[in-house]
Amino acid sequence: MSNEDFARRFGLEGGDFYITSPAPCPYINGRSERKIFSYLSGDAASSTNALLTRRGFRRSQNIIYLPACETCTACVPVRIVVDDFMLSRSRKRILTRNADLHRSLKAPRATGEQFSVLRGYLDSRHGDGGMADMTVLDYASMVEETSVDTTIAEYRLPDGKTGDDRLIAAALTDRLTDGLSMVYSFFEPEESARSLGRFMILDHIALASELGLPYVYLGYWVDGSAKMTYKADFQPLEKLTPKGWVRMDRQT
Repeated sequence: MSNEDFARRFGLEGGDFYITSPAPCPYINGRSERKIFSYLSGDAASSTNALLTRRGFRRSQNIIYLPACETCTACVPVRIVVDDFMLSRSRKRILTRNADLHRSLKAPRATGEQFSVLRGYLDSRHGDGGMADMTVLDYASMVEETSVDTTIAEYRLPDGKTGDDRLIAAALTDRLTDGLSMVYSFFEPEESARSLGRFMILDHIALASELGLPYVYLGYWVDGSAKMTYKADFQPLEKLTPKGWVRMDRQT
């Protein structure tokens, strides 16, 4: 199937879209994946990012992509409905556990401190993943090669002895016209008892509410992938279907 045929299949005529060669699927063993992608550049990059995110795409640096596997539809774009989100007891416990953290929004500039946290996170959680060999230059490219409205949310723990705040978590996040898109998040593995991954999602829901944005985009929920199970816990969720965005049941 040609690039044009793939673009037509996904309703993407009129743009410059390309298709990758088959590669091993990072989510489900024994399967292969293909992606349809395009480049983000120029004055229209942010609006294009927002438009295509609503159509199920994800951003990586200046590339925006969508799974385009011919025989598999396991990757399902999901987003949290901010106004309908409720704090359960377990969610309140996570917020209480992290009430001592301070969030600050930074320009997309990579720092050695961020990379140190990322490196520990990858070594502990994703030692066999596609980012396992990431270098500081790779990280700088991930953060700084962007033409869209993006920020890094840093989460710091005050140190009463030194007076310095210690970075323990961060999230690379795009601001869209209708929400926040969490591109990538990571945290200190030694602080795993805080449930920092879930906390950052909860904090982004609060941030989206403060900004008057209706959604938090979480990327793909993958049926059959244990790595993606946690996303289904953030109800109410919407998933993207051929009929548009619809509510996703907890059992889906």
